[in-house]
Amino acid sequence: MRPTALSYARGARARKLLNMPARIIFVTGTDTGVGKTLLTGLLLQHLRRNGCHTLAMKPFCSGGRADVDLLRAIQEGELTTDEINPFYFCEPIAPLVAAREHGRSISLQEVLQRIAHCVSRCECLLVEGSGGLLVPLGEGYTVADLVSKLNCEVVVVSANRLGTINHTLLTVRALQHAGITTLKVVMMSCAKADESSRSNSRIVAEWLGGVPVFSVGFLGEKPMRAKAIKASEKKVEKILAQITA
Repeated sequence: MRPTALSYARGARARKLLNMPARIIFVTGTDTGVGKTLLTGLLLQHLRRNGCHTLAMKPFCSGGRADVDLLRAIQEGELTTDEINPFYFCEPIAPLVAAREHGRSISLQEVLQRIAHCVSRCECLLVEGSGGLLVPLGEGYTVADLVSKLNCEVVVVSANRLGTINHTLLTVRALQHAGITTLKVVMMSCAKADESSRSNSRIVAEWLGGVPVFSVGFLGEKPMRAKAIKASEKKVEKILAQITA
């Protein structure tokens, strides 16, 4: 049964009564540019529209800040740009490399503190990762190390195209090896579907056993705007409800 606005609200109230911490959903990907921000935006819009006070952040961002601006718009400015994205570098390179170029050292503990600040202000926090799971964020730690420190669920985003089977299986296996068991995979359709796109999700689900695998259809040429996110969320709300169930 699809969760309703009432069920989301009841779940949030139950967490408060039981003094449970906010739910954290970490959105990682098999690579950069596979649709992590688009899915994070859709989940954010879906949860908020259905009565769950949800916020989203992207701790590390390199290059432009358009993704951060999108998340801020969807959550109606509840968090500042720097709260959503406390560690920003203008160079489009791995955060560790960018930090070294600027003479900065960002500890894992500092990242966890920034996340904890946002968790304390909501019922559900979406945390979008940077690039893939083994991208180095700081000295001695990767996205995977950050995930392992959080009591969170993980959604792995992959692009539904040739090569995704290998990338998706590697990412999920790495998470499982790190002891992460609450996992889901979401395959995002591309503008130009190739022959593999018809069978990718089926094969990935077959090889991952009990890990749920979902597919989100192509949502247009310009889906990365708050207005477009709102329209798209209604088109795929049933899938989003299953992902967040």
